[in-house]
Amino acid sequence: MAEVVMYTKTYCPYSKECKAMLTEKGITYDEMIIDNDIALEKEMEAKSGGRTDTPQVFINGHHIGSGDDLKALEATGELNKMLDL
Repeated sequence: MAEVVMYTKTYCPYSKECKAMLTEKGITYDEMIIDNDIALEKEMEAKSGGRTDTPQVFINGHHIGSGDDLKALEATGELNKMLDL
Protein backbone atom coordinates (compact mmCIF):
# COMPACT_ATOMS: atom_id res chain seq x y z
CA MET A 1 0.00 0.00 0.00
CA ALA A 2 1.13 3.54 -0.73
CA GLU A 3 2.51 5.86 1.91
CA VAL A 4 0.31 8.94 2.23
CA VAL A 5 1.23 12.08 4.15
CA MET A 6 -1.22 14.95 4.41
CA TYR A 7 -0.55 18.38 5.89
CA THR A 8 -3.81 19.73 7.30
CA LYS A 9 -5.46 22.36 9.45
CA THR A 10 -8.13 21.14 11.88
CA TYR A 11 -10.61 23.81 10.80
CA CYS A 12 -10.07 23.40 7.04
CA PRO A 13 -13.12 21.92 5.28
CA TYR A 14 -10.97 20.76 2.35
CA SER A 15 -8.68 18.87 4.71
CA LYS A 16 -11.70 17.19 6.28
CA GLU A 17 -13.04 16.28 2.84
CA CYS A 18 -9.75 14.70 1.76
CA LYS A 19 -9.39 12.77 5.00
CA ALA A 20 -12.92 11.40 4.54
CA MET A 21 -12.18 10.39 0.93
CA LEU A 22 -9.05 8.48 1.91
CA THR A 23 -10.72 6.89 4.93
CA GLU A 24 -13.61 5.73 2.74
CA LYS A 25 -11.07 4.04 0.48
CA GLY A 26 -9.52 2.32 3.49
CA ILE A 27 -6.28 4.27 3.14
CA THR A 28 -4.28 5.10 6.22
CA TYR A 29 -2.31 8.31 6.18
CA ASP A 30 0.03 10.30 8.35
CA GLU A 31 -1.62 13.59 9.23
CA MET A 32 0.63 16.53 9.91
CA ILE A 33 -1.53 19.16 11.61
CA ILE A 34 0.02 22.56 11.04
CA ASP A 35 -2.30 24.58 13.31
CA ASN A 36 -0.08 26.97 15.30
CA ASP A 37 3.06 25.03 14.29
CA ILE A 38 5.20 27.43 12.29
CA ALA A 39 8.03 24.92 11.79
CA LEU A 40 5.65 22.28 10.38
CA GLU A 41 3.96 24.89 8.20
CA LYS A 42 7.35 25.95 6.80
CA GLU A 43 8.19 22.27 6.18
CA MET A 44 4.95 21.88 4.19
CA GLU A 45 5.71 25.01 2.16
CA ALA A 46 9.23 23.81 1.38
CA LYS A 47 8.08 20.34 0.30
CA SER A 48 5.17 21.66 -1.77
CA GLY A 49 7.04 24.32 -3.71
CA GLY A 50 5.72 27.22 -1.66
CA ARG A 51 2.07 26.20 -1.42
CA THR A 52 0.33 27.51 1.69
CA ASP A 53 -3.17 26.10 1.20
CA THR A 54 -4.31 22.94 2.94
CA PRO A 55 -4.40 20.11 2.60
CA GLN A 56 -1.14 19.35 0.85
CA VAL A 57 -1.01 15.67 -0.05
CA PHE A 58 2.01 13.49 -0.74
CA ILE A 59 1.83 9.90 -2.01
CA ASN A 60 5.01 7.84 -1.83
CA GLY A 61 6.99 11.04 -1.37
CA HIS A 62 5.55 12.73 -4.48
CA HIS A 63 3.67 15.99 -4.08
CA ILE A 64 0.11 15.55 -5.31
CA GLY A 65 -1.17 18.98 -4.38
CA SER A 66 -4.29 20.22 -2.66
CA GLY A 67 -7.77 18.82 -2.22
CA ASP A 68 -8.75 19.84 -5.74
CA ASP A 69 -5.77 17.96 -7.15
CA LEU A 70 -6.68 14.85 -5.15
CA LYS A 71 -10.29 15.03 -6.39
CA ALA A 72 -9.10 15.42 -9.98
CA LEU A 73 -6.99 12.26 -9.66
CA GLU A 74 -9.99 10.45 -8.21
CA ALA A 75 -12.19 11.54 -11.11
CA THR A 76 -9.77 10.11 -13.68
CA GLY A 77 -9.11 6.88 -11.78
CA GLU A 78 -5.44 7.75 -11.34
CA LEU A 79 -5.73 8.03 -7.55
CA ASN A 80 -6.46 4.32 -7.16
CA LYS A 81 -3.39 3.49 -9.24
CA MET A 82 -1.21 5.77 -7.13
CA LEU A 83 -2.59 4.22 -3.95
CA ASP A 84 -1.99 0.68 -5.26
CA LEU A 85 -5.72 -0.16 -5.06
